Order: sequence, then C-alpha cells, then structure tokens
Amino acid sequence: MAGNSESLQDFSLVYTMHPVAAADWLIVAPVVWCILMGAVLLMLRKRTDLQPLIAIPALAVLALMTLGLLAHVIQNGTLTMTMGRWLPPFGISFTVDLLGAFFAATSSLVALAAGIYGRSDVDDTGRRYGFYPFLMLIMAGILGAFLTGDIFNLYVWFEVLLISSFGLLVLGSERKQLDGAVKYAFLNLIATTLFLVATGYLYGLFGTLNMADIAIKASELRGTAPLMTLVTLYLLAFAMKAAAFPVNFWLPASYHTPRLVVSALFAGLLTKVGIYALLRILGMLFPFEREELSFIIAIAAALTMILGVIGALAQNDIRRSLGFLVISGIGVMMAGLALGSPAGLSGAIFYAAHSMVVMTALYFAAGIGARLGGSFELTSAGGLYVKNALIAAMTLMLFFSVAGLPLFSGFWPKIMLVKASLDIGAWWLAGSILVTGFLTTITVGRIWLLAYWRPAANVDPDAEPLSPLPMGATIALAGLVGLSVLVGVWPEPVMALAQDAARGLLDPSAYVLSVFPAEVPQ
Repeated sequence: MAGNSESLQDFSLVYTMHPVAAADWLIVAPVVWCILMGAVLLMLRKRTDLQPLIAIPALAVLALMTLGLLAHVIQNGTLTMTMGRWLPPFGISFTVDLLGAFFAATSSLVALAAGIYGRSDVDDTGRRYGFYPFLMLIMAGILGAFLTGDIFNLYVWFEVLLISSFGLLVLGSERKQLDGAVKYAFLNLIATTLFLVATGYLYGLFGTLNMADIAIKASELRGTAPLMTLVTLYLLAFAMKAAAFPVNFWLPASYHTPRLVVSALFAGLLTKVGIYALLRILGMLFPFEREELSFIIAIAAALTMILGVIGALAQNDIRRSLGFLVISGIGVMMAGLALGSPAGLSGAIFYAAHSMVVMTALYFAAGIGARLGGSFELTSAGGLYVKNALIAAMTLMLFFSVAGLPLFSGFWPKIMLVKASLDIGAWWLAGSILVTGFLTTITVGRIWLLAYWRPAANVDPDAEPLSPLPMGATIALAGLVGLSVLVGVWPEPVMALAQDAARGLLDPSAYVLSVFPAEVPQ
C-alpha cells in the first residue's frame, strides 16, 4: 500500500549509518560461511581427494568464528543485526545472546571433530554423494537456528538442517539406511508441520514473528488470547524433535543406521536444537504458560530419563544403546526446563553443552571399537582393552562422564539440577535424576565389561594383525574427551556461562533492548 512520502522516517535516526564494525559481522558470518563452503564443496564433489582438505580447514575457521562471536557477546552483551531497510519487527533479524552464542560455539567444535573423524569413516562414494557439503549445510541450519531472532526463520533453519540430515542419513544407499531414513523423515515432518501450524497461529494472535516483539506483547495478550493452546503446540512439536517421551520412538529406530560419523553428529547436535527451541520459546517468551505446564513437562522429563536408560540397558547393539542414552539425556535437560528456576535452566544449558560433546565422542568411540573388534554386538565383542588400551581408557572416561560421575563434565550439571529440584521440594524429580545416573552407570559398565574387559572369544592365532587406526579418528576422539575432562576438573567458566545464559532467558530485557533500543540517537 502506498504511503505519503512526507511521513517517511529519517533513517539516520533509527539506523547505524556508519560502516558495521568487523566484529559485528560475526553475527551472520558463521551461517554465510557454511552456505558458501557447502556450495564450494558441492561444485568439487567429484574431487573426493580435495573434499576433506577443504572442509576440515573450513570447519576450523567456523569454530574460530563462533568462539569469537561468543567472546564478543560476553564482552558487549546481546547483539542484533537486521537485514535490509526493514525495521524490526518486520525485518529479518539475527539476535545473539549468551545462550545462542554458547550453543553455536559448542556445536562448531563438535562439527570440526566430526569433519576430522569423517575423513576415515566416509569412503570415496560417501564423499561423492555429498558428505562434506551436507555437513556444512546442516551446520548452516543448526547455527541459523541458534542465532536467529525470528520464529519463522527458526522454522526455516529447522528445514535446512532437516533436508541436509536426509542426505546424510542415506549415504551409502543401504537398505537399513533407507529404512531408518523413512522413519526419521516421517516423524520429523509431523513435528515440522506442528511447528508451522503453531507459528501460523502465533502470527494470527500477535501479528509479529520477531521474538523480542513477542516478548513485549505476550504480557498484554495474556488473559485474552489462547496462549496455552499455542504453547502446548510448540511443546509437542519441539519435544518430538528433541526425542522426548512419548514421541521419542523415531530416534532409536534410525540413529544406528547411517555412517558412524553421521550418527555421532545427529546424537550430539540435532536433538539439542529442539531443546534450544524449548528453552527459547517456553523459557523466554512464555514463562507463565511454561509454569502452568511445568508438572506435565516434569513428568515427561522423568519418564524420558528412566525409560531411555532402561532401553539402553536392554540393547545388545552398542549403537542402539547409545541412541537410548541420547533420549535419557534429553529427559535430564527437560527437567531443568520444568523447574524454570535460574538453577534449573542453567543446569539444563550446561547439560546440553556437555551432551553435545560427550554423546558425539561416545559414537566415535563405538566406531573405533567396532573397527578393533569387528562388531557392534556385545555378544561378539571382547578384548578391546588389550587391542588398544588408549582407546579403551578414553572410552572409560566418556562412560564416567555420561553417567555423571565426578571429575567429568556430566557430574556438575546433574548436581545443579538435583539441587534445584530439592530447593523447590521436587524430591521425586531429583530422585529420577539420581536413579537415571545409577542405571546409566550399570549400562555403560555392562558395555565396558563385555566389550572391553572380557577376553575376546575365538581368537585366531594366525590372523593378520590389525591395521593401525587412522590418526584423524583418534585425534577427533581425544579432542572431545579432553574437552570433557577439562570441563570436569575446571567447570567454573562453563557454569558461569550457563548461569548468565539462564538469567538472560528469565529476564529478556537485554534481548529486547538489543532489537528495540530504549533511546533513539538524535
């Protein structure tokens, strides 16, 4: 609709008219970099020898970008960049607070490890069919979801990572991979449809999709608009994407089918995007509705924890067991969301970052163990400690971490969540976390005893010696294990980041002011 030219605003009053500082480009640079490098790798898909030589340095640059962005946010607070000449809430905005920057940096480090590990795990056929281009594009979707300030664009980035994940799932085109991809795609498309329906409903109620604008208007509409229906739709959609009970059955049916590095990447990152969306939308935008749903979320969290670890304990395939442990960890994170307190949310944030690193590393360790022992089946494996003591020791450290034992990264967030539960009298939720930790210890102890400590059966004395493990796989595993140990013995920096990120969710004023400055320069 045409307007009167006399009513046009002086853009110098609302825009920064001088060149953007170099550091501020870090707000969008990670996503742009991933798309650009994905396109370059796609053009060179037939040069399988060049793929890892380009992709691994590109992932290293991406990690440096996101670490620089995290440092920039720590120093300067929440940052916003709006595209084009459309003012918020109409323009597409990237808004980066501590939560988004922290998750972006952690996921980029995990992706770098996956790129290094994939050099030995993905053969020429997998590279030709696009492993490294899909890896860059899935990171574009993940980082876009962490950095966007607009709910519709959150949906768009979910679609980007979902499409890329389909390509990674079917690398190799084996029957089991296609079967797992169908189950994965069907359930995730249902979740995506719910997400889109909820977003359309939200736009009808609020007339905006900008998160900062929604945070302002939510209090005005509360009591007159059916916000509980809206939030319940979002809860169901993101709980399905995060693989929370009772909509978690797609994960163990699909995560054991693709290449090991793909399973590792999915286990470490994809479900955490669902958790991030729950924290952002329920924790920051609709805290009152989250409080009304807190008991339901807590019940779902407890059942996700307990049933997930029981499922892991019942498996003979190590990859399927790890898939159920991924589900169990999602329950721990949802417990923090259910609590909704600063301690609860910070525990969930800390645990999500820990899970990104440790679950990825556990899949790496399982792949190396299968290479050493020849099988993922516990009934066939054995003697891995004798075959490679270093790999066995690193795997044991990861088992301690996922079980939440002291001096490893999983210990501290569980302590934070147990204390937060007891502080409000939710003893049964604290008990669920502790029982889950105990059952997880039994689960990983069983894997260790059967696959690593038990002597290998039917050893052929005339068998040829094992070929040496690829150095890249060992380096990728060692890097993630070292990160878990470092956070375990020195948790204060990560704990402080998680606590500050939780405070930013509970008090979104800095987020809102970054998008809508309180004072307009004159």
